[in-house]
Amino acid sequence: MPSDFTWNSWIGSAVAIGTAIVVAAAALALLALVAALISRRVPWVRDLARRVRNAMIVTAAVVAIWIAASVTEPAEQSWWPAVSRIFLIATILTGSWLLAASVSFGFERLIDREETVLVGPEARRRRTQLLVIHRLVLVTIGVLALGTVLFTFPEMRAVGTSLLASAGIVSIIAGLAAQSILGNLIAGVQVAFTDAVKVGDVVVIQGEWGRIGEINLSYVVVYIWDERRLVVPCSYFTTTPIETWTRKSDKILGTVYLDLDWRVPMDELREEFQRIVEASPAWDGRSLDAAVTEAQGGFVTVRLVMSAKDSGDQWTLRCEVREKMIGWLQREHPEALPRTRVDLSASRDAD
Repeated sequence: MPSDFTWNSWIGSAVAIGTAIVVAAAALALLALVAALISRRVPWVRDLARRVRNAMIVTAAVVAIWIAASVTEPAEQSWWPAVSRIFLIATILTGSWLLAASVSFGFERLIDREETVLVGPEARRRRTQLLVIHRLVLVTIGVLALGTVLFTFPEMRAVGTSLLASAGIVSIIAGLAAQSILGNLIAGVQVAFTDAVKVGDVVVIQGEWGRIGEINLSYVVVYIWDERRLVVPCSYFTTTPIETWTRKSDKILGTVYLDLDWRVPMDELREEFQRIVEASPAWDGRSLDAAVTEAQGGFVTVRLVMSAKDSGDQWTLRCEVREKMIGWLQREHPEALPRTRVDLSASRDAD
């Protein structure tokens, strides 16, 4: 170095910043090496390192540059306090990013583990609760980061003190203004932890059949069968009755109704129905039944009931039974098809 070199110069500052970046890079490389060694025995460590890598690099770079600049020439300039505050804010935000990435990885690991251990409604319940807790934690991290950033400004601390002094009035005004928002947030937590609906549940809402696709803090997204999306406020699920097909089990009964003529041969119909259902891979073997449930108005109503392991197989089985029973009736017993009778003898007698 030149004989007149000093750290309290712009050249010294550049060297210090470069050195700090190199040291930070070396530390990150060492951490990556340690993670690679540990991952040989604990595979998820490699995934964690990959997940937080970008956030860690940015955080380390910001902190390294801030520390190097604070002990060299820039720290003696009049504009340094403002720049130092920018570095502080950047450190808070990047640190929050790093924390959020780590938390997200942890929750995803928990969800994956629960799905391998549990199945059916219990798995959906735990997944829903973990998803809601995950979002609550991320929101908390974001709010705390934003609050910390704001309180780095002395003016905001003064405002905060004034607000705390008048907390009673502020709380009343905020409560009235945000009543629906807070009510929706509370309803979101209630939906997740009272087991009303779970991610993956089959529901019928406002006449629409679909699955619960997402449960957020303020709204629920229902995936309709025809690929539409129904966005419903969480408060809807706490104030309105809903129809769910999978609350305790995925197993479900399906029903097909046939309006037929009085001459339908029920014994043969039962045999054909049983043959069709037993040959279908969608039937789970639990239940099947055929019975006449109504006989008036010139028709008899035949109800065909069959069981399936879930709503998807139930839909497939109902459609299959309906189509094959119609074809069988057309081929073998056309006299059983519904028809309208008119008695002409009464009109001839009147003439």
